[in-house]
Amino acid sequence: MAEFVIRAADERGKLLERTESGFSAAEVRSRYQQSGYLVYSVKPRGMFSGGEFHLPKRRKVGLEEFVIFNQQFLTLVRAGLPIVQALELLAKRQRNQYFRMLLEDVRDRTKGGELISDAFEKQGAFPKIYSTTLMAGEKSGNLDEVLARYVSFQRMALTFRKKLVASLVYPCILVVGVIGMVIMLVTFVIPKFAVLFNDMNQKLPPLTEFTITTAMGLKHFLPYVVLAIAAVVVLVRRWSRTSQGSILLDRVKLNMPVLGSIWQRYQIALFSRMMSTLLSGGLPLVTALETAGQSMTSRLIVNGVTSSTQRVREGQSLSSSLEETGVFPQLAVEMVEVGEATGALPSMLSSIAEFYEEDVQSALTAAMSLIEPLILVVMGVVVGFILISLYLPIFSFTAG
Repeated sequence: MAEFVIRAADERGKLLERTESGFSAAEVRSRYQQSGYLVYSVKPRGMFSGGEFHLPKRRKVGLEEFVIFNQQFLTLVRAGLPIVQALELLAKRQRNQYFRMLLEDVRDRTKGGELISDAFEKQGAFPKIYSTTLMAGEKSGNLDEVLARYVSFQRMALTFRKKLVASLVYPCILVVGVIGMVIMLVTFVIPKFAVLFNDMNQKLPPLTEFTITTAMGLKHFLPYVVLAIAAVVVLVRRWSRTSQGSILLDRVKLNMPVLGSIWQRYQIALFSRMMSTLLSGGLPLVTALETAGQSMTSRLIVNGVTSSTQRVREGQSLSSSLEETGVFPQLAVEMVEVGEATGALPSMLSSIAEFYEEDVQSALTAAMSLIEPLILVVMGVVVGFILISLYLPIFSFTAG
């Protein structure tokens, strides 16, 4: 179990701060709220506390191991095994210690009479769409069928993510290679040439002087540059968690040439796939919109879906409410309108997801085919410039 610092007030208004063990912050918060406390905050204990070193706990379960778990869980449920026994069997076979503890807590809660959807939601480590899907299956009495749709959704999401990662591996290797080569030249090669030229006591060409001066300055300030970059990354990550920061960063992503459009279409594909899964599971439109919106990573998409949810609740059609957000492409809005008119909205949303997933894959492949040669050209220009500037004095001395 992880340890959390909880700040709460009792029924008399007395403030207290305690350290509690639990499977997740949500589980600890729920425990105190059920005991009548007003909870202000629940935070993980620091890495250094009580003179001991604590490794940070993972807050989310990996997608791939979650897919495997749900495939096995679905098989056991369809075989007629009770849910509690299925959870107990899968928990025992789970190699991930953190995931095993979560499953054991879900099993204990379910054995105590809680709904399995509530038990998973209180862990705080599983997607919102998962607990909502389970709730739909419990209410409709078709848990295995709803779970099968979710497993299908997970498989598609995992396959799509692997394709995206595979497309980005080679460009990332090239970028790391360029950075590593430049660092090696600046820190090892150029300083040796600088010592050699200094021993020669000859006037250097301006190009060589510029290269050596720049390299020696970078070598001297390299630790400070690394620290400054790390500080900027940490500050930007913290700022991105704020409402204003996340919105601004989303706008920057969407306005990036080529990649901005790909990012937007990826988010639309993810949203459409979630909506199709939830609606096929029997959830009402408003509930499906709320759940899908909470599961998105783009703050602009989240805000757009939230405003659309309110308009749909007031009686407006889904297509017109999505169009008013200005975030969803016109093609997606038109396809949603056709789905509403024909009464086949879940299947139409699935078609939208498939269309944009293929579109993202094609666009990303095309973008990478342009970026990879560009990286190689930049690498050649930088290395060529450095080598020419270093060997230029040698050619000059030989000619002289």
